Amino acid sequence: MVVNDVKVAVVIPSYKVKAHILGVIKSIGSEIQTIYVVDDCCPEGSGDFVELHNQDPRVVVLRNPENQGVGGAVMTGYQAALADGVDIVVKIDGDGQMDPTLIESFISPILLGDADYTKGNRFYDLEKISAMPKMRLFGNAVLSFMTKLSSGYWDLFDPTNGFTAIHTDVVRHLPFNRISRRYFFETDMLFRLNTLRAVVVDIPMDAKYEDEVSNLKISKVVGEFLFKHIRNFGKRIFYNYYLRGMSLASLELPIALVLLVWGGGFGISHWIESMNTDIPTPAGTVMLSALPVIIGVQLLLAFIGHDIASGPKHPFHRTRKKVKVKAREELQ
Repeated sequence: MVVNDVKVAVVIPSYKVKAHILGVIKSIGSEIQTIYVVDDCCPEGSGDFVELHNQDPRVVVLRNPENQGVGGAVMTGYQAALADGVDIVVKIDGDGQMDPTLIESFISPILLGDADYTKGNRFYDLEKISAMPKMRLFGNAVLSFMTKLSSGYWDLFDPTNGFTAIHTDVVRHLPFNRISRRYFFETDMLFRLNTLRAVVVDIPMDAKYEDEVSNLKISKVVGEFLFKHIRNFGKRIFYNYYLRGMSLASLELPIALVLLVWGGGFGISHWIESMNTDIPTPAGTVMLSALPVIIGVQLLLAFIGHDIASGPKHPFHRTRKKVKVKAREELQ
């Protein structure tokens, strides 16, 4: 797609979607300039299948020599887009669950300079989310809350949604060798984007559930997801509140944790002692335990409030463009 010399391409990871991939390609509008189909070492030979049956000249088939998961496939597409001088890259799945006619809605905030990255959100229309499988609905709600904590994007929902668009100025600064390449990819992307202070916007969309079979098994990834969320949360707090800058919130969090641990530990130890001796705990001792806990909770809530309010607000790619223009003017 070319809008004021802005080029837009589409990346389609292809793994066990042979039955749907041609239909997805056919439904992509003529305004898209390039379509990257990434064969992620697909056992169905989807790359060869597309090359044999596809008649769309915009399609470029890329192949990963070994299966790298959805993240690895998307990053292969990102790297090809960077090499081809693309400005915005849209990623959609090849299973037919995503409506390619929504692409314009995904790239518009980026074209207008209001966002660096856009992602789908299937939870806007309360009437239509009833069509979503109940287990997937519950899993998304849990994952969304965990992602808010680890990524810092408190206003986003549906973190595992794979319908996305990103400006390549942001892509250039992503640590490709450190981003999770499998099911945690979309969530890890949000964490990486926050470290760049990129602006992310949710785009309302509907999802179609037909005969597709999801490769994601919640029971197999819940432990991995929990560990990675905790890891990313720790990294984000360290980066944003101690490495890059200090604020009142930088003091509120450690003081809150110390007070909560000390007050809770002190209170529990005296409660156990009272249970064993049948001697009531003095009111002063109770207050000595309760007061640090109350103050700790207040400080923790103050920190969370600051964290929610401090989300990225200035698009990364616009800032970089201003810096480049200023540098060019100084050189002249």
